[in-house]
Amino acid sequence: MIKVRKDLRIPMRDGVELAADAYHDGSDERPRPALIAMSAYGKKLQALALTTPPQRRPSPMWDGCIEAGDIARVVSEGYVHVIGDMRGTGDSGGVMIGNYNFGGVPQGQDLYDVIEWVAAQPWCDGNVGMIGISYFGSMQVLAAAERPPHLKAIFVSGGHFDFYETTYHGGVMWFMPRAAREGRGGDSGIAHTNVQSRMLSQFSADEIEKLVAKRLQDPDVAAWPNLVHVLRYPKNRELWFDIVMNELDGDWYEQRNPITLAANIDIPVYLQIDQGRGWTVDGHIELFDVLTGPKKLDIGSYPPMQSRPWIEEHDKMFRWYDYWLKGIDNGIMDEPAVSVFVEGSRSVVTGSQWPPRPVAYRSLYLRPRHKISSEPELMEDVAPDGFYQAPLTVTDTVQVVTWTSEPFEQAVEMIGTGAAHLFVEIDQEDTNLILRLWDTAPTGTRQLITTGFLKASHRELDERTTEGNPYHPHTRAVPVEPGKIEEYVVRLYPFASTFRPGHRLVVELSNDEPLADAHNALLPPDAFHLPVGRPVTHKIYRDAQHPSRLVLPFTADRV
Repeated sequence: MIKVRKDLRIPMRDGVELAADAYHDGSDERPRPALIAMSAYGKKLQALALTTPPQRRPSPMWDGCIEAGDIARVVSEGYVHVIGDMRGTGDSGGVMIGNYNFGGVPQGQDLYDVIEWVAAQPWCDGNVGMIGISYFGSMQVLAAAERPPHLKAIFVSGGHFDFYETTYHGGVMWFMPRAAREGRGGDSGIAHTNVQSRMLSQFSADEIEKLVAKRLQDPDVAAWPNLVHVLRYPKNRELWFDIVMNELDGDWYEQRNPITLAANIDIPVYLQIDQGRGWTVDGHIELFDVLTGPKKLDIGSYPPMQSRPWIEEHDKMFRWYDYWLKGIDNGIMDEPAVSVFVEGSRSVVTGSQWPPRPVAYRSLYLRPRHKISSEPELMEDVAPDGFYQAPLTVTDTVQVVTWTSEPFEQAVEMIGTGAAHLFVEIDQEDTNLILRLWDTAPTGTRQLITTGFLKASHRELDERTTEGNPYHPHTRAVPVEPGKIEEYVVRLYPFASTFRPGHRLVVELSNDEPLADAHNALLPPDAFHLPVGRPVTHKIYRDAQHPSRLVLPFTADRV
């Protein structure tokens, strides 16, 4: 029998009170471990997990903001499920200034106070963990970095960490954060109570007017009606306004970057993420590498979007918390630290680090007649491939150029990040380079393997770059010289796949995403990237002087 202690008021150190509900087994009053779920989406929305059957994309009933977990399951497993509202949202007091309150009281500080208050309640036995996917997962990292004494472990599924990398992929704006902040595209959105723009709080009206005018000089932004609208009318859309206004990485995003803060975490951390949205996989791997305490990295199978209300991974989560919060020796810490599902072979590979197997980077070259080969082109002055893309304000056709390998003669496994070195000439100062890699079966069916995004003006690399693992600082935009051939190195997000005999590798290049296909149907309607707002002609060179190629992570003992 589930009972709920409703509208608990949790005092913060500055006097503000946050609101929470505590769900528990009403059959007795024994103290139990508590799992805390905190977000800006509203605790009342999370209560629908008790009555709404889980939905998967592309169901129109899928609501991306019901993410606090399966309340009935949590209670049945012997935990108290505490679900609360962050400062300035839902039923809580105070103000939220900017995304994750980056312009106000640190959310980690508030979460510290919530955790210690919960641990002191007579219905809690003093052992606290945290629960929830996506936004809720991000909150767990911020909380753990503050080292509250009673937080014993966390289980993070599908979190978002480096906020620039969450909202701009290769410098290309991603629209999904708009959905979560405005309530669009399958998301109920932020439970606005007292949410303010960090930009509007730090700059005068005259300064904002000038900054908005400058942002609208970007033809990509100016061509997209929603962006023009939000820049002109930011009221009630403050958090999306802040994202649109800050297209470069730097102090704005780094001040409270969870990846940086995670170096302070000393409790056990379990990181779980599914393949299909590579930037999120990238973030989990980066966080895993920073952590110094007991840790697990679990990369699951495609597709990327789990159900809402969120119910997946609960078996793993309760094994984790039974060990760390209840002291049950269930053997979970005897298992390998890293577990990766490999598409194609449908197998699981384990190890002590990422990648879980030794990797040898090898080049596959783009060749004439839209072929891919392990051998480079020897001829010079070969006519380039190319495509012209008109803005999507005047056409509904996205031009895509493809290259295809010969069928693999034996199974070939790849696990890791990759890179695409493209020698491209364009006739404008900027464009997007969007790559999608597919495993195509002899029947024609295909599976998305990984993606890569790069805004051409963000082509600069930084000192972290190694073979097959490029990094871009994204701290400035350098316009392209029209008519000049430039080498662009596009990061291919982490993936794990086995190409079976008879299958082919297919590479697609475009500067906008296809408006609809089988992969996009699995994502929320707003999960696309900002199209290019100017007409661009692209020429892709792949001759002896311009060896356009893929650099891919072949597992050394599996080729």
